[in-house]
Amino acid sequence: MPHHLREPLCLPDATELVHGTCVALGRTAALLRGPSGSGKSDLALRFLFLARRGPAALEAPILVADDQVCLVRNDGRILAKSPDTIRGKMEVRGVGIVEVKSLMEAELALVVDLMPGTEKIERLPEGNAKARLLGIELPLVGLFPWEASAPIKLAIALARAKHS
Repeated sequence: MPHHLREPLCLPDATELVHGTCVALGRTAALLRGPSGSGKSDLALRFLFLARRGPAALEAPILVADDQVCLVRNDGRILAKSPDTIRGKMEVRGVGIVEVKSLMEAELALVVDLMPGTEKIERLPEGNAKARLLGIELPLVGLFPWEASAPIKLAIALARAKHS
């Protein structure tokens, strides 16, 4: 899967600022990564409004950060936060920057690489794909963000990662 995550470090070995969008169910988060225009913010917007039903309905979907995510390694886990300058803001293409409810931080449990189509996404993945961030391995899935079911798939994958 493509790796779109190497950006300058904020503080060596402890914190990294990455290009991506981060959403959560409760306090458990997924990092959406892909190149500019790949659908990160759009998928996050649909996730926030469509993931209120189904397997993850007991926990409200919420934004952590849009466009830039600060990752902090802490006690063997990774916390995701929004830079102060963009906290609670989300880009909605065609509408502009909008204010949305957001978390100060959430524990990162899943990395999602956005794919340009469905051809390279395994139909029945073995579930052993991993992404290494700040020296910690996390479950990795690939999603095509423009698929109608993408926000639901994201909710299912995040709920599964939370309980693994």
